[in-house]
Amino acid sequence: MDGVLFDSMPGHAFAWAKVMTAYGLPMTPEDAFENEGRTGIGTISIFTRRYWNRDASEEEARELYRRKTIVFNEYMEQFGGEAPEMSGAAEVLNKVRARGLKRVLVTGSAQQSLLTRLEKHYPGHFTPEFMVTGDDVRYGKPNPEPYLMALKKAGVGADEALVVENAPLGVRAAVAAGIRTIAVNTGPLDPQLLLNEGASWLFPSMQALADHFDELPL
Repeated sequence: MDGVLFDSMPGHAFAWAKVMTAYGLPMTPEDAFENEGRTGIGTISIFTRRYWNRDASEEEARELYRRKTIVFNEYMEQFGGEAPEMSGAAEVLNKVRARGLKRVLVTGSAQQSLLTRLEKHYPGHFTPEFMVTGDDVRYGKPNPEPYLMALKKAGVGADEALVVENAPLGVRAAVAAGIRTIAVNTGPLDPQLLLNEGASWLFPSMQALADHFDELPL
């Protein structure tokens, strides 16, 4: 969702870096992009282990994530309260639907308003039974569990699926699940990071993927 369907990662990166650094856990926006796809507690624990030599307590993690959410929402006020659609995403989804393929959303987010937001911006593309959220899994990306669950929900094998990912950890998770993966570098990362995780194709944006989707040997 973030960084593929919605251009929300700059806001998430800003919020993570500001809040974590304020709590004595130095983090840059680039760090946030590199850790994109982890659950909130997973991201927090990476940095508490690095700087505090321990996992965050449940109370600490809850407070850090609460503060991060506040800063993110404040950042999004400049866009009317929510992140804009990612350019090209609707075109990609329409081309996928035109081929008769099932569309499964795999996200680390657990927002209660997720389905409403998706239906508002991408009507008719996603339904609750074809979604895997942060509340559905025990292990977030880069563990393959989210994508293995997506395969199960779709009723297909790994060789019958494709993943579109913008995050290195997401690519790693999809590849570990045995799924061919299309990487879209919608952030500031070195594109080689996505290829190093095993992406089969790399595009510089969702719009570029939309423009060349029909050329892919699917």
